[in-house]
Amino acid sequence: MSTAQFRRGARTLARLWLPAAVTLALASCGTGTPAAGPSGHRSTPAAPATTGRPAHATAPGSVAPAGSGSPQAGGPGPPLPAPAALAPFGRHAVAGDSAWRPAGRPVHGVRAIYETTLIPPGGSQAAGLSWMDTRLLSARLYSGSISPGGGPYRFTAPIRRAQAASVVAAFNGGFKMNEAGGGYYTQGRVIDPLRRGAASLVINADGSVNVGAWGTDVVMTRDVVGVRQNLVPLVAGGRPTRRAGSRDWQAWGATCGATSCAATVPGIEHQWRSGVGVTANGALVYAAGPALDPLQLAQLLVRAGVVRGMQLDINPDWPVFVTYHPRPAGGLAAPSNGSKLLPSTVQGPWTFFTPSWARDFITMSGRPAG
Repeated sequence: MSTAQFRRGARTLARLWLPAAVTLALASCGTGTPAAGPSGHRSTPAAPATTGRPAHATAPGSVAPAGSGSPQAGGPGPPLPAPAALAPFGRHAVAGDSAWRPAGRPVHGVRAIYETTLIPPGGSQAAGLSWMDTRLLSARLYSGSISPGGGPYRFTAPIRRAQAASVVAAFNGGFKMNEAGGGYYTQGRVIDPLRRGAASLVINADGSVNVGAWGTDVVMTRDVVGVRQNLVPLVAGGRPTRRAGSRDWQAWGATCGATSCAATVPGIEHQWRSGVGVTANGALVYAAGPALDPLQLAQLLVRAGVVRGMQLDINPDWPVFVTYHPRPAGGLAAPSNGSKLLPSTVQGPWTFFTPSWARDFITMSGRPAG
């Protein structure tokens, strides 16, 4: 059966199948100095969103009924339809811009990741976008000694052989926790208190993943195994948030200067930024680019269909998205078979296989057959 036939059959099956509601959240990296490279970013966290109620910590003991929270949560099921080509912004389209291309190893013969580039509105440099089929892929949060700090953790760099057998992609997390304006939950314990209203990437025990504001879009349930919070929502209701378009771009983290990350060099608004979000049908979308302000990052995510999104890490040293395509099909993901979403990122396929990598990141792995 061809991939196209498989997807057509899956879409027919999907119309008859009612997915179980799931709630979750994801995580990632921050500031600091990499094993090699310039100094890390400075970051000033955005204030929590106003909800009419004060922000407060949420302990994992506050368990909601299983399945509570936002209905748009990626989880097991028939493959999602492949993404449609994106409309370019303005007149700045370039060859290959906005057309999705498959990336990474197939999962059961079906492509689970598609990538493209797009020049943001008002910009001149292309950003990268990656669309991930969460019906075929499961998410896992990896924790580090710098972000979130502490440990030891069961899942930390380097990616081990057992996990490398199914890893299809990996990408950076958010800020260091003292700059993230939110909390971190993994392995059944709160590493940093979770804050109401904070933008949250949530992962469930079955590998399904969701993104949204903590306490409303996403909540703690019996199934949640990982929560990574970073600042406040960047996209809500399929639109950039008001905060995303604010003139106070420093609220989205202190940036490096044009040529240096030294603390004495003034930061610039259009700097490396990354973000992640979910679409209405549960796909996960990652975006990153070298010259983005917060609003442009939000606009890129929205153009790719994101209904709820958040900013992840910023500045040259930290944003990275990598796919792995080992051959033969059942081979192990490794630096030698990895490919960057954007060739210009400082980090690359080796990053998540480096024992000294001390930051959190997320992997997307193929789900077992059946």
